[in-house]
Parts: sequence; C-alpha cells; structure tokens
Amino acid sequence: MAFLTLTDVTKFYGATCAVQDMNLAIEQGEFVSLLGPSGCGKTTTLQMVAGFEAVTRGQITLAGRDITHAKASTRGLGIVFQSYALFPHMTVAANVGFGLEMRRVPAADRAQRVQQALALVHLKALADRYPRELSGGQRQRVALARALVIEPPVLLLDEPLSNLDAQLREEMQFELRRIQRTLGTTTLMVTHDQDEALSISDRVVVMRAGRTEQIGHPHAVYETPQSRFIAGFVGKANLLEGQLLRPEKLQLLPAGSGRLAGTVKERYFLGSQWLYALDTPAGTLMALAANDSREALAEGQACGIDWPDSALRSLPLPAADGAQAQGAH
Repeated sequence: MAFLTLTDVTKFYGATCAVQDMNLAIEQGEFVSLLGPSGCGKTTTLQMVAGFEAVTRGQITLAGRDITHAKASTRGLGIVFQSYALFPHMTVAANVGFGLEMRRVPAADRAQRVQQALALVHLKALADRYPRELSGGQRQRVALARALVIEPPVLLLDEPLSNLDAQLREEMQFELRRIQRTLGTTTLMVTHDQDEALSISDRVVVMRAGRTEQIGHPHAVYETPQSRFIAGFVGKANLLEGQLLRPEKLQLLPAGSGRLAGTVKERYFLGSQWLYALDTPAGTLMALAANDSREALAEGQACGIDWPDSALRSLPLPAADGAQAQGAH
C-alpha cells in the first residue's frame, strides 16, 4: 500500500468542480509535484490533503489511516506556504521551534531539534536574527526548517520558491531536493514552473481544468506526453501533423541540406543556448542550438533542418475542452 493515497478525490464549490476524480498513490520518501496552469486544481488538491479544504467526494489515506475528514491540526503534516508566514516578532530559532512548543516538547529537546533543523538548512549562524534581517532565500529556509523540525510524515509545499528571483530560485530548487533526500520525507509540491517540477521531482502530476492529464517520471512526461496540452505546456514543442518534435531535437544545417528548408524569422539569446523561430513549409518551428564556437544564425538567414526519427512522438487527437485526454497512440 502506498504511503499517501488519494482515491477519486473530488472537490466542488457550489456547481463548480475544482478537482475531479483525483487518483494518486505516493510512496514513502517520494517527491511528487502537482504541475499545471493557474486554476487547474493543484492548490485545491494540496489543501484537501492538508485538511484546509473539505473533500466533497473520495478518500485520502496516510500510512493506512483514513484522514479524509480529519482536522488539519491532527494530521501532523509539515507545510510551507508561498508567503512563508514567519512571525516577524520572533527570532529565527523561535520561529523554527514554534511547532515544537505547541506540541509541548521539553525545552532541552526542543533546543536540540531546532539547532539540528537550522544546521540542515545552513542557518545556525542566523538563529538570533529576525525575519526582517534575512534575505528571501534565508526566509524560505527558515520556513522549510520550521516545517521539517516537527518530523512530519508528509511535507506539503505550496509554490515555495515563487517569491525568489530567478538565480536564487534555481539554487533553492536543488537545495530543497538535497534536504528532502537527506531526510527522506515524503513530499508533495504545487508549482506552475515546469523547470522546477522536472528538475527535482521523482514524479510529476500534470493537471488541467481539475483533472489529471498524466502522471509519470519527469523524463517520461517530457519525452512522451499523453496529450497535446501536455506537449505544449511542458516545455516547447513543434507539432507536425499530429507528431511532436522538441526544439532541442532539431538539427540546424547549412542551407540546401536536411529534410526541410528554413529561414530564421527571430532569434533569442538564452545564455548557453540560442532559441530560433524558423519559417518553413511546415509552418513556424522552434529550434534550440548550443551557444558554442559556431557563429549564431542571423535573422533572415537560410538554413537546412533535420532530425532523428527517434525524436518524433505521436500524439492523440485533441480532447474536447475540459475533457479527459486519452492515451497516446
């Protein structure tokens, strides 16, 4: 039996269905991300697991115990919110130890566990500071330490890195994964950031309009999407008569060679790569090329385009809006 299980979990707000028939089994120690656009139901799903939202229909079990209608305070879950929700009048150490104090953990034990949690997030030296004296990344680590210090069976993360700048966000993604692996804490994270979900998750749950579109390893979701929505939402894609071709699979060659002729319509510098929009007889295609010793293609320059046969993926016909997508064929 899986450690955390959602069976046919459904949530209605009046006549509006926010989540429909969510089925998910998470193993102990697994890191799973709920990925999807705004309004797809991922945060509502997390809140039902946390106990902040009532389940309309279905069942949630944790370690074999039915917690579907249990109060949030009795579930013992660790939660990190988007806003971090730190107490401004408390020091870092006091913020981290708050949950232990509410659980009436003896002072000596509490102090030891707080120090261990701060060491885990590399903040022992800042124990006596206040939140206003910390950077965004440091406040995020305090919130994470506070959630982990109670030794929760499950850690719930609600867009925990969305308030950080791009560089710090990328650094914290891998720091978060390091901490999770160190402790082996079962983790469920909500995010709309595809790179974040793909880079640190064991599995990704792609949601759309309250339904689950696909559940799988990040590589499988990216390389073999089960619907056109996923192909377009998870990374960039070129669709050729029902087939998917990722931009990085395209090979840009000298003009007159390759299977397809193209002209550079626009180009975008991404640091380590160039992203090209190419006019072709098949329509506009996107291609990624390494920023290496070769000279970048100029706008208006002709080129040849090719790709390995193994890079093509067949996709199903588009499902009706709001309908469940069928399996790939």
